[in-house]
Amino acid sequence: MAWDEWEQLKADAAERHTTQMQLNSTQGDGGFAKSAGGGVDILEHSRGPWASAARTSDDLHGSTTAARSDLAKAHDGMGGGLEGLASITSVKAVSKSWQDRLGRVRDECRSLEPKLRQVAIDLGEADAEVSNKAKAVTVPGTRRGE
Repeated sequence: MAWDEWEQLKADAAERHTTQMQLNSTQGDGGFAKSAGGGVDILEHSRGPWASAARTSDDLHGSTTAARSDLAKAHDGMGGGLEGLASITSVKAVSKSWQDRLGRVRDECRSLEPKLRQVAIDLGEADAEVSNKAKAVTVPGTRRGE
């Protein structure tokens, strides 16, 4: 690549302002930002999605616990009279595999629920703290600061 060509590529990139960062999911993309005017977007968040995720995690914990119990009941006494069949070993292995998987999902959901709830609480507290600090700032030449 010739030096002049490299210089032209750099100039073209500078004209396009390629160093500017843009977040995905801004207001124009159906995201969580609102316009502050002048081409500036303000990221908004709420505790709602986090609380909803916590409820979903709690629901999944309950449903996987029930499914695991139903699976165990459905396979109780499965070997009686069927021992010796080649397929019984496979069925038991599959049943154990699903018991293990459902147990891990149940445990993960139980672990996630309080963490997701805490995020919702923490975001609300951080918002209140930042808001209080911002309100305490006196800016000369504005209504609040005059």
